[in-house]
Amino acid sequence: MTISIVLPAKNEAEGLQRTLPALRAAYPDAEIIVVDDGSTDETARVAANAGATVLSSPYSMGNGAAIKRGARAARGDVLVFMDADGQHSAEHIAALLAKLEQGYDMVVGARDRSGQANLHRGLANGFYNRLASWMTGHKVVDLTSGFRAVRADKFKEFLHLLPNGFSYPTTCTMAFFRSAYPVAYVPIPVAKRVGTISHIRPLKDGVRFLLIIFKIASLYSPLKLFVPVATAFALLGLGWYGWTFAHEGRFTNMSALLISASVIVFLIGLISEQITNLTYRRDG
Repeated sequence: MTISIVLPAKNEAEGLQRTLPALRAAYPDAEIIVVDDGSTDETARVAANAGATVLSSPYSMGNGAAIKRGARAARGDVLVFMDADGQHSAEHIAALLAKLEQGYDMVVGARDRSGQANLHRGLANGFYNRLASWMTGHKVVDLTSGFRAVRADKFKEFLHLLPNGFSYPTTCTMAFFRSAYPVAYVPIPVAKRVGTISHIRPLKDGVRFLLIIFKIASLYSPLKLFVPVATAFALLGLGWYGWTFAHEGRFTNMSALLISASVIVFLIGLISEQITNLTYRRDG
């Protein structure tokens, strides 16, 4: 089993100076790929001096885009993704690989509460985990962790689904569950990041992470999102009709609008379900 370790990096020269020597010492035969996502510091030089393969972008394309570039270039049977800022340690890769050998197709390094960037991120990630667990029927311990080991052939099936931004872990996790590829979680500690502040912008990325909720549903089972919404519209419409009929003896335009909305939402859900099925269909 050959291993490729992919590190997306944007202005992470300081973190790479600590991370790369530890990786090379622990896995001297592994392919190490640093994807320089339009850095303005010495990220590319530090990575090259440490013996890593460097893929440089002329401008920043996003964390997910870096992951996709690294995955396409990787030659290993197993891909290990980890941050370049020193939060993830080379010593914990062995636990992911050991779990992978038990028959899993993806193993995720699960953070505890101390590993979350802040309270708001921790609460948001906890909500995402519960939502994903309900959607999939499996316990999702850490939906957004970027530290994971995957079988390369399985992961590359979903490259076209991965976004260029920060939600690639969510997308690939839900894609693996949807395709019945077994996923496991291994608890890992997370160190304090080295170097520059986090690239996550609270306001802009807060809205983006909110959209993850809808992406979770659309990637796994759209009807689990659309049916409750359609039911809510239908109940509102029938309830309003009952109230107006009891008090005014008539059927109002609002009741018709709400009931029509429930039918439309349900039909959109059916179409989305069919599109999802086509997305994961494998021919041949």
